Amino acid sequence: MIRTRFAPSPTGFLHIGGVRTALFSWAYARKNQGTFVLRIEDTDLERSTPESVKAILDGMHWVGLDYDEGPFYQTQRFDRYKEVIQQLLASGHAYYCYCSKDELDALRAEQEAKGEKPRYDRRWRPEQGKTLPAPPEGVPPVVRFKTPLTGSVAWDDAVKGRIEFQNEELDDLIIARPDGSPTYNFCVVVDDWDMNITHVIRGDDHVNNTPRQINILQALNAPLPVYGHLPMILNEDGQKMSKRRDAVSVVDYAAKGILPEALLNYLARLGWGHGDDEFFSLEQFVEWFDLKDVSPSASRFNNEKFLWLNAQHIKAADNLRLAQLIAPKLAEAGIDPSSGPCLSDVIALVKERVQDLNALAAECDYFYKTREPAAADVEKHLADDSKARMARFAEQLAALTEWNAEAIHHLFKPFCTAEGIKMGQLGMPLRVLVCGTTQTPSVDAVLALIGKDEVLRRMGQAQA
Repeated sequence: MIRTRFAPSPTGFLHIGGVRTALFSWAYARKNQGTFVLRIEDTDLERSTPESVKAILDGMHWVGLDYDEGPFYQTQRFDRYKEVIQQLLASGHAYYCYCSKDELDALRAEQEAKGEKPRYDRRWRPEQGKTLPAPPEGVPPVVRFKTPLTGSVAWDDAVKGRIEFQNEELDDLIIARPDGSPTYNFCVVVDDWDMNITHVIRGDDHVNNTPRQINILQALNAPLPVYGHLPMILNEDGQKMSKRRDAVSVVDYAAKGILPEALLNYLARLGWGHGDDEFFSLEQFVEWFDLKDVSPSASRFNNEKFLWLNAQHIKAADNLRLAQLIAPKLAEAGIDPSSGPCLSDVIALVKERVQDLNALAAECDYFYKTREPAAADVEKHLADDSKARMARFAEQLAALTEWNAEAIHHLFKPFCTAEGIKMGQLGMPLRVLVCGTTQTPSVDAVLALIGKDEVLRRMGQAQA
C-alpha cells in the first residue's frame, strides 16, 4: 500500500514550493490507490503559530488537495519521541553530551582558525576503551545520535538517481535538546516510521537530511521509504523565489485572481511533463503522473505562461462558479449583480477577454453601473456630430419591439448606410456612451445584456 505525506512547518504562509510538493505526493498516492497523509511539523515552538497552521489548512482546502489522514501534529507526539530516544540510548545508538554552548563555540572557533570544517569532536561519545569524564553539575545534556564512523549511506532517489554520502562527513546529530524536546530530523524519522510512509517526496533542500535520517531508521531496524527530492522553483531571473520579490504564498495567488486548478496545472508543469500537454485537468494529471518523469533540474516560474494558463482555465470554468467567485469582488466595488443582468450570462460574454478573476470582475462592472469614460475617449469618439448621431440611433433602439443581440445587430448596417459612416463610427461612440470604454465584446451582445431601459437611460443621460 502506497503511503505518502506532506509535512509543512507552520512558521509562515503556505509556499507554492510546498504546494507543488503536496501536489506530487498527493498525485502519487491517488495514482496508486494509496493514502495521502497531512502532518504538521510544529516542533519549532518559538516560530510555529496557530495562524500559520490555519494558513496551511486553508491553503490545502483552497487548492483542493484532500488528505486521507491527519492533520497530525508533532507536538502531540512528544511522549512517543521520548520513548524512541530511550530505545536508542538503551541500544547504544545514542548518548548524552554535556558540552556547554561556550565549549561548542570555542571548538568551532578553533576549527575555523585551522581551516577545518566545523563539527562536534565527539568528546562525549562512548567508545570501547574510552574513559569519559564525570558529567558536570548543572549542565543539562543533549542527546546525540551515534553516527557510524565508517562506510557510506546511499539510496536510489526516485528523482535524482543514485546519491551517496560518506558517514565520516556526517556529524553526531542532536536528537534531543537540553530541555528534552526532540529535534526536527529525529521527529521526521519516527513519524515516517510510525505512519508507514512508503514514499517521501519533498524538496531537494532536504537531500542533506536524508543520510542522517536513513542512519537513524537503520539503527531502529525500521524499513526505509523511497525518497524522491524535487528540484527547486526559481523566479524568472533564475533566483530562488522569495516573498520580497515574488508572489510565493497561496494567499497571494488567490488575491491575484488565480483559479486553484490553474495554479496546480502550472505547478505540475514545473519539473514534470507529459509530452507537449500544457493545459490539463487534475484528473488527467493523476492519470499521467509518474515520479520517473520528474526532472532533477530546477525550473523557472514564467509569469506570462502562468497567466495564459489561468486564462484557459477561466474559459473552461463553469459560469455559475465564476459568478460565485467574483461576486465578493463586485460587492467590494459597490456593485450588486442582482440589480442588472444575470451575472453568469455576463461572464459567458466577457470571460474570453481576461487572464484573472480580478480582471473578470472589472470587465463586468459596466453592465451594472455607468462607467465614466476617459476624457480622451470622449474627445475622440463623442464630438458634436457623433452625439447627434447617437441620439438618432437611440430612437431606433427605442422602437425595437424585441430586445436581443440579433435584433440590435440588424439595425447596424442600414443605419451606417443612411448616415454614410463605417461601423466603427457607430460602434465606438456607442461603447463609450453606454459602457464608458472602447474595449468591449460585440456591442450588440453587450447592449442586449445591459437591457433596453438601461441602455436608453445611459444614452439619454450621457447626451444631456
